[in-house]
Amino acid sequence: MPLSGLGVALPAVSLPQRAFADAAVACCCGSGARRAKILRELYRRSGVRRRGCALVADDAEPTVQSLGAVFPPSRDAEDRGPSLAERMARYAEAAKTLALRSARAALEDAAISAEQIGHLVTVSCTGFAAPGVDTQLIEGLGLSPNVSRTNVGFMGCHAALNGWEAADALAARSGRPALLVCVEICTAHFAYGWEPNRLVANALFADGAAAAVLTPSTPAKSSSRPTPYLVDRFSRLLPDSQDAMTWHLGDHGFEMTLSPRVPEHIQRHAGDALRGFLRPHGLAPAQLAGLIVHPGGPRVLRATTEALGLPASAAQASLEVLREHGNLSSPTVLVVLQRLLAATRDTPNDSDSPRYWLIVAFGPGLALEAMLLRG
Repeated sequence: MPLSGLGVALPAVSLPQRAFADAAVACCCGSGARRAKILRELYRRSGVRRRGCALVADDAEPTVQSLGAVFPPSRDAEDRGPSLAERMARYAEAAKTLALRSARAALEDAAISAEQIGHLVTVSCTGFAAPGVDTQLIEGLGLSPNVSRTNVGFMGCHAALNGWEAADALAARSGRPALLVCVEICTAHFAYGWEPNRLVANALFADGAAAAVLTPSTPAKSSSRPTPYLVDRFSRLLPDSQDAMTWHLGDHGFEMTLSPRVPEHIQRHAGDALRGFLRPHGLAPAQLAGLIVHPGGPRVLRATTEALGLPASAAQASLEVLREHGNLSSPTVLVVLQRLLAATRDTPNDSDSPRYWLIVAFGPGLALEAMLLRG
């Protein structure tokens, strides 16, 4: 099904990375000067310059003090911050706002009305509630109360691809447009305490939402932006990597661990797997019109391009999104895709050959997911 509309929603408050570093020092280091130095260096090398936080009030002064109001400095070495219930309450309100904004933008971009949507697919791994974002979207957008609902939960950063595949299949079966909405409030799970495998996640993740409209036929639009469609999907659990990336519920938020070996696993296994995925389509990595890599960090981007035998510039759009917005988890690949497609708006395809885009993302498992688009 053609991708007829894309919409992105980011928090009103975006903070420089140094503000997050200050908050992390206050919540994770105790009185250890050496730990504070290590932590600040980690944040400096994260590849992130700014990040949005949907938990900070829109009218708040965007400083470390505004983050401190959400996550007060730790009282002692045993303090682990707000309870899971408190974090879920914050998630519920922030997710609703961003999901609605992204969905409205996608519908407007597709030039179709909410009443035309036959299927709603929602994606999130940072919060649980029922009724939740799906029912809030039905009411807030004015979708039909008979719209079919599918929730893709807790799959991690690659879940937009899983949601896209579901939305595509539903639209194809029924002949009615599908709306895909990915929303994550990652900062709700800001981790307290000195736990090295969780410090990296603190330095990367941010909040955001992205939505896509898939229609049975390409709508007549004045825009020259490509309207790609799904050609093929690929999934692979990488060997010997079950503990490389994990995501579990804890008493004080969801607990993510990221092993420093994630790039090594990618470099060792992703290249052959992805080339094998492209080969039946008569494609090699160098023939792609665009590469969308989930920006899990600078080392993840570098490992992916090197595994594919591509220059670092092939993931430039992903690097820019990481630098400007951080890692938004599931919506991020849609944000990168929107940027790439906008860049081709005024670049006509002079060749008779179709253009292809490859989306690559990783999640707990360690799972590799990919999607090939043509347009």
